[in-house]
Amino acid sequence: MAGELDPQPGAPGDVPVGAVVLAGGGGARLGGADKASIEVGGRTLLDHALAALADVDEVVVVGPEVPTSRPVTFTREDPAGGGPAAGLLAGVRRFARTPTWVVVLAVDMPLVSQDTVRRLIDAVRDDGAVLVDPSGRRQSLCAAYSLSALEAAADDRAGHGLSMRELVTGLRLAEVASTAEETRDLDTWEDLVALREALGPGGEGRAKDPDSRTDG
Repeated sequence: MAGELDPQPGAPGDVPVGAVVLAGGGGARLGGADKASIEVGGRTLLDHALAALADVDEVVVVGPEVPTSRPVTFTREDPAGGGPAAGLLAGVRRFARTPTWVVVLAVDMPLVSQDTVRRLIDAVRDDGAVLVDPSGRRQSLCAAYSLSALEAAADDRAGHGLSMRELVTGLRLAEVASTAEETRDLDTWEDLVALREALGPGGEGRAKDPDSRTDG
């Protein structure tokens, strides 16, 4: 079942929300390591993502099947290796209950939290909401999208090889300012060392910003 979250006034309330975790990347700069299974702060990157999505009942993981801390549905884009847009489009087809809104999260962003996801859902307007890093860059792999808008954007396009930027370029998205280091991801071994330092052995993290805000 997709969860039902309660956005702020003006946003869609009490509507089904599902989530897709994109965990199928090859990790080329990590020597081909499976990112989802890398441990940071005492748990795998995939379990960090699932913890951030704790408020969402139904989660589809696009990537290889691995043990998880909660029940999920696994799937893969066909053919594999088609990129994040193809993965997202494959993931949304596997929901048991069709959601109105889809939270998408890349598996390599372990500083994204339940609070991040709640802020995105609270901010959705029109076609959704997207997290924005301190430089003003939209993080299209940490966002909440209208499923109908995604399907319309994908209409008549070949999903394989399509970039996320191309997929969502025409969508009307509210921008949600990131707090502290939420948008940090893991692409290199140096990133892994830095994230392990940031999260610490217990995974609680030390990077917090009390001045979080939501931009609509």
